[in-house]
Amino acid sequence: MSYSKRLLIASAFFGVIGVGIGGHMAGAGSLAWSAVHAHILVVGWLSLFAWSMYYKVYTPPNAALAAVHFWTALVGAAGLNIGMYVYMMDTFLPEVLSLILYISMGTVLIISYIVFFIMTILQPE
Repeated sequence: MSYSKRLLIASAFFGVIGVGIGGHMAGAGSLAWSAVHAHILVVGWLSLFAWSMYYKVYTPPNAALAAVHFWTALVGAAGLNIGMYVYMMDTFLPEVLSLILYISMGTVLIISYIVFFIMTILQPE
């Protein structure tokens, strides 16, 4: 399966989760999950969708960079949101561990954006 298709499926998954959380927040009358909700939709749904379209329209200039981008995008998008949830919702993990998860997965996502930026610079017209 192509990177485009896999990113599109992941994007749709994040969209369903984000809409579900939004519906829950509206029904509960609480904004407690608003940061997680926003990041799921912007990072998970919107960014993965945009990257899916990039892979559909363009052939990546470097296969290794494309692989790094794809995996850091998926792991970073999922990990950042899970880390944010665990940290902000004061769950079962000690605070220091949840903060490490949150920051490390955010770093993976940043790497994904940097690799994508490099790929766009290298992309022939």
